[in-house]
Amino acid sequence: MEVVMTVVYAIVIALTVRTVAFEPFNIPSGSMIPTLLVGDYIFVSKWSYGYSRYSLPLSLPIIPGRILATPPQRGDVAVFRFPPDPSEDYIKRVIGLPGDTVQMIHGVLFINGKEVPKERVSDYVDRDINGNVERVARYIETLPGGPRGQGVRHEIDSLSQTHEGPYDNTPPYVVPPDHYFMMGDNRDNSNDSRGAVGMVPIENFVGKATIVFFSTNQSAAVWEFWKWPWAVRWDRLFHSVRDIVTR
Repeated sequence: MEVVMTVVYAIVIALTVRTVAFEPFNIPSGSMIPTLLVGDYIFVSKWSYGYSRYSLPLSLPIIPGRILATPPQRGDVAVFRFPPDPSEDYIKRVIGLPGDTVQMIHGVLFINGKEVPKERVSDYVDRDINGNVERVARYIETLPGGPRGQGVRHEIDSLSQTHEGPYDNTPPYVVPPDHYFMMGDNRDNSNDSRGAVGMVPIENFVGKATIVFFSTNQSAAVWEFWKWPWAVRWDRLFHSVRDIVTR
C-alpha cells in the first residue's frame, strides 16, 4: 500500500509541476530556425501568461477563458494551441499585439505602417545530403518595444532571393482584441499567422519558451546515451531562449 501511495504522490506532484510551473517540449520542425533547431528540447514557463484550459492535462474545460493572465510581449517565443485544431502545439514568435496592423512587403516586416529594421549578417552555410553547399540569407531583426524601449533583437532566415513569395508580400492584417499575430523566425518556411494559423486567441497560449535543456542532432535517439558524445549539441544546453534571441 505504501508503494502505491508513493507512486500516486509522485504522479500528482509531476502533474502539478507540469500544470503550474514548467512543461517540456521538443522542437519537431525548422520553422523557428535559427533560434530553435530541430532536436532542441525546451522548458516552457506555464505561469508567464496565466492559465487556461490548455494548461491542464487533456485540456479539461475547467478554466473559463484565462485566469491570472499576463499579456504576451512582442518578441516572446511562445507555445500555443493551433486555432484550427487545438490538439496540436505550435511554437512561434509574438509579432503583432492586439490592435496592431502587420504586413510583409517584399520580405520586409511592417508593424503599424513602420518598417521593422533588419541588418544582413553572415549567411548560414549548410550542406545537403549530397554534400552540396547551401547558403541561407540571415538577418538580425529588431522588433519595437523590449526592455527600456531598446527593441527585441533576434535572428531570422530568409530562403527567398527575390522576396516575391506569398509570405513575402501579404495584405495588412489587423490584430483583433485578445489575439496575437505569430511568425516563425524561418520566414519562408513557417506556417504561421500569415497562413493557416491565423490570429491566435490569448486563451490558446500554453506558455513562454524559457530554456533549451537538451539538444540532439538527431543522429541518435534520446535514450541512446552511449551515442550522446557525438549526437548532443553541447553548446546549446542550458541556454535561455532570451539569450539566443537578444544576441
